[in-house]
Amino acid sequence: MWKAWREEQQRNRELSLATLFAPAIAKAYEDPRVVVAWEPLARTLRARFSAEFAALDAASGSVFPFSKEFIASAHARWTTEWLAWEKAHVERGKVDAVEAERLSLYQQRYEEYVRVSKALQALVG
Repeated sequence: MWKAWREEQQRNRELSLATLFAPAIAKAYEDPRVVVAWEPLARTLRARFSAEFAALDAASGSVFPFSKEFIASAHARWTTEWLAWEKAHVERGKVDAVEAERLSLYQQRYEEYVRVSKALQALVG
């Protein structure tokens, strides 16, 4: 009876841990920063509840809640997103540079227009 009670308590702790991390796991697929936020807690709880985490690892077939493969995938997504953002901003910078050049040319042309227009007006009298 005592053994059955201990096993039930361990299963309850396993379920509590799985329930605790379920939202973080789901959110980590969308935002890799979630892994960075939750991994320290996972390590802390793993140290305290090693038997429960071992059971969760066995049930999931990898390190619970974030396997090395999951973390590597999150890193790859984060890097890909960064590179896409950087490329968009570099391209936007190029567009901005072209726009600045166009504005400068416009300003020069407008100054020339004003100068010549005033000169022609002065000639007309």
